[in-house]
Amino acid sequence: MSEPPAPPPSPHGLPALRERYGPRYRWLLLLAVMVGTMASIMSSTVVNVAIPDMSQHFTLGQERAQWVSSGFMAAMTVSMLTTPWLLARYGYRATYSGCMWLLLVGGMAGGLANHYPLVLAARVAEGLAAGVVQPIPAIIILRAFDSTEQGRASGVFGMGVVLAPALGPSIGGVLVDWFGWRSIFFMVVPFCIASLWMARKLIPTSAPGGQAANRAGAALDWRGLLLAAAGTLCLLNGLVELQGGTPLTAATLLLTAGALLLVFVWLARRMLQAHRHAHGPEPLMNLSLFADRRFAMGSLVAFIYGVALFGSTYLLPVYMLMGLQLSPSVVGTVLLPSGLVLAVTIASVGRLADRQPTHRLVCIGLVLLAASFALMVTIRLEHAARIIPLLVLWAIVGRIGLGFILPSLNIGAMRGLGHAHIPQGASVINFLRMLGGAAGVSLCGIFLEWRLAAHGAPLDASPTTPSRLAAFDETFLMLAAICALALLAAARLKPPGPAEPPSPPERHTARG
Repeated sequence: MSEPPAPPPSPHGLPALRERYGPRYRWLLLLAVMVGTMASIMSSTVVNVAIPDMSQHFTLGQERAQWVSSGFMAAMTVSMLTTPWLLARYGYRATYSGCMWLLLVGGMAGGLANHYPLVLAARVAEGLAAGVVQPIPAIIILRAFDSTEQGRASGVFGMGVVLAPALGPSIGGVLVDWFGWRSIFFMVVPFCIASLWMARKLIPTSAPGGQAANRAGAALDWRGLLLAAAGTLCLLNGLVELQGGTPLTAATLLLTAGALLLVFVWLARRMLQAHRHAHGPEPLMNLSLFADRRFAMGSLVAFIYGVALFGSTYLLPVYMLMGLQLSPSVVGTVLLPSGLVLAVTIASVGRLADRQPTHRLVCIGLVLLAASFALMVTIRLEHAARIIPLLVLWAIVGRIGLGFILPSLNIGAMRGLGHAHIPQGASVINFLRMLGGAAGVSLCGIFLEWRLAAHGAPLDASPTTPSRLAAFDETFLMLAAICALALLAAARLKPPGPAEPPSPPERHTARG
């Protein structure tokens, strides 16, 4: 009895799209996901400029209004862990397009909402979409590009994505002044429409690896997802309580977060054993990835890097506004050159990442980042004419450091993983980076308040005193020490052999 004929290849599968567009297809695919990722990153940063007007419109206190940003961050952090499951079950195109639709609907609903709970729900929906989308570019770069082009691709992608948070708040400020806070939510609409059009043309329907998406595949690890969500919320709220709440509430939340983490790890280990022996569902986080030394060290660097990056993003504006008493327009002017330098550095270092060892580039970046924090202590009120030039210069040094880290870290950390584990690896590293970022903002706030109290120099006092600047200096030195600590892990990103093993070229195969 003859076997039934094989189904014809899909016109929207990876082989058909590669044949249709030729060698340039991998770059077109990267461009398609870059537009959507820019929309997701812009939605995460630009809303901050609308919080004062939104608070006034809904008559909210600062703590409730801040949940517009915090709710987004919490939803984005947790949803990153679902990306591998969604890609395997629904494929690249359906997952990506679904996220863009959710981001689009969330933006429009937030802009049209007349009640604050609806605005908050819209922000959570946007955060869920942004979290799923953000690991996808790293997966594509590591699967669609060979090892001689991965750094360049990461640099080009990073340059485009960095411009979104660099320019977004400036454009958002103008929109708020002209059209009100609602206009901020509509900023993502043109990006989402463009990304949906490009997805129909360029993104394959297949799952990672080139195989067809399996909608009857393994179920999602819902227990792990609920544990991760509850643990993340307890951690973030516990850190917030450390700043302005009661010690008992903070301790309860942080201990609960620790207990949930232990249960999460125990459940993941059990599910991984069952998955290996009985082909059960894969855990939300595959702990076997950490057996690879480079991935384990890269994950640690990603977490510490998140602490330093997001912590400094919070600390720098507060330092300039409340410590040095500069105006908001001057603060924006000081930070703009460093944002542009970062975009150029990422593109340049991306090419180096294809020829230089990962650990060397990441270590250089961490040294420069630590130096930029440590050099902030050279700024003194008595040298008024030097304050602005030094701020611009030290901010640029730090952004050059970030430019060395960004294109190199993901690639170097995941080069030792098998291709089947790349989606899981990308989602775990992004999750840890965002978790570190959320912790970094709280850590900087807590440390700064502690040092201000120790020096007897509260922020609401005026004018600025040397004691207040000393508290900021000590906080910057704390961030420099954290970066120096990350150097120990970054040095262990060095491959076990004499050279990094190249990833097998996949441009002319059916993988993706």
